Amino acid sequence: MLLSVSCQSDNFLSSSFLQSSNPSFISLKRTKKSFQNICNKPQSLSLWISCSSLKIVRSPSLDKHVVKQNKIRFVQKLKTLLLSKPKHFIPIHILAKCRAYLCIHKPRSILSMIYWYPRIFELFTIPMPPTPFNATKSGYQLCVRLTPAAKSLAMQELNLKSAMSGFLANKLQKLLMLSSHRRLLLSKIVHLGPHLGLSPNFRSRLCNDHPDKFKIVGTSYGMALELVNWDPELAVPLKSPPVNRGLIVDRPLKFKQLNLRKGLNLKRRHRDFLMKFNELPDICPYNTSLDDFPKSSLEAEKRACGVVREVLGMMVEKRTLIDHLTHFRKEFGLPNKLRAMIVRHPELFYVSLKGMRDSVFLVEGFDDKGVLLEKDESLVIRDQLMALVAEGKRIRREKRKARINGTIVDDCDNNDNVEVEDGDYDDGDYDDGFENLFDSEDSDLEYDFHDDDNESSMLYANGGNAVFWTGDDNGDSEPW
Repeated sequence: MLLSVSCQSDNFLSSSFLQSSNPSFISLKRTKKSFQNICNKPQSLSLWISCSSLKIVRSPSLDKHVVKQNKIRFVQKLKTLLLSKPKHFIPIHILAKCRAYLCIHKPRSILSMIYWYPRIFELFTIPMPPTPFNATKSGYQLCVRLTPAAKSLAMQELNLKSAMSGFLANKLQKLLMLSSHRRLLLSKIVHLGPHLGLSPNFRSRLCNDHPDKFKIVGTSYGMALELVNWDPELAVPLKSPPVNRGLIVDRPLKFKQLNLRKGLNLKRRHRDFLMKFNELPDICPYNTSLDDFPKSSLEAEKRACGVVREVLGMMVEKRTLIDHLTHFRKEFGLPNKLRAMIVRHPELFYVSLKGMRDSVFLVEGFDDKGVLLEKDESLVIRDQLMALVAEGKRIRREKRKARINGTIVDDCDNNDNVEVEDGDYDDGDYDDGFENLFDSEDSDLEYDFHDDDNESSMLYANGGNAVFWTGDDNGDSEPW
């Protein structure tokens, strides 16, 4: 694609440069008339830009965070369902209605997945309720619950979020301050809820705990969370990270340098553009809007990058989905070609192609080895949960070797003693990816909710029903 614009010679990097994620070819041509009047008129240049997509240089150390989270997606989803119930257990025949949410496709059974995590889930039986519908069935029904170790970690996480209620309220307050109307749809906030560290019941808890800051209002698009009052001291953008260039003598640099992650090389024209972009004065995203700057100008892109940087800085893991950010284009004043803008600034962001949907990282939140610099306490609990998953895998491996060798060992969990209809399902081909972390392209970020029984978003237990948290946006449902 070629773009032709007219610009002044002393400022050849005009707003037309922003129309492409990769300005890989630039040619300047002067008309014959301009050469004749070069002394009397300003030099008018015809700028031709050849646009092609930028090649994303992968970072295995950052991709590992996405793949690692995807490997425990079933554990996180089933744990959310169990904690949403009053007694923290669900009958198996009811859980079978949630195949779409759990991303379990036939012919794989739910029980085979539960057996795969013996240190996280356990099976038990309860008496059937005395109803006429159960007259011909056995007197017990199979249920699933968290193991004591997993339940202890879940309670620690819930208590931690309750203790951090004020901190999470300030984080959500800053998010609402980025919106032009100080208001965001609840269905959109739900998408960012897990990444922000919010609890599933944040919609009821926030307004009850902080009625002076938030209130729920009705709009033509649905219920929205509105900021009633805010603290001006929170409207402070993130500070620029210190740059350690490893110089022996502290003196001004002779040449301009661009701080890029290790192993990333850019073309000279792209590097020159980023250097010119960084020379612009900082723009506070809390005190400005998109209407304050010309469309497709460097200043407008400077503000948009600041908004994305602030949102990613609020995330627990300093990353989220690009699709989640696109939901807030109108509210935050972001450009339509948001992904192209993010890819165009590798000094600030990294786009991971792992999974079914792309993720965006805040580069300054990680070191050269991909380790998160500021680790939240909830991530420590998640690491302990993954340690339980790895321990369960070791137990299964030992049992498999014992069966091959013909030796008899004591069962390490109670799940093996439960006889069920699909207990003979062969799950030997299933792999959770803890040994080959980079071999899978799976993601827990894309759901298919068209289940056969069309009841994947409803739980029926003991004659009643209970709805777990969902977020509706543009007709799609994303429970978490």
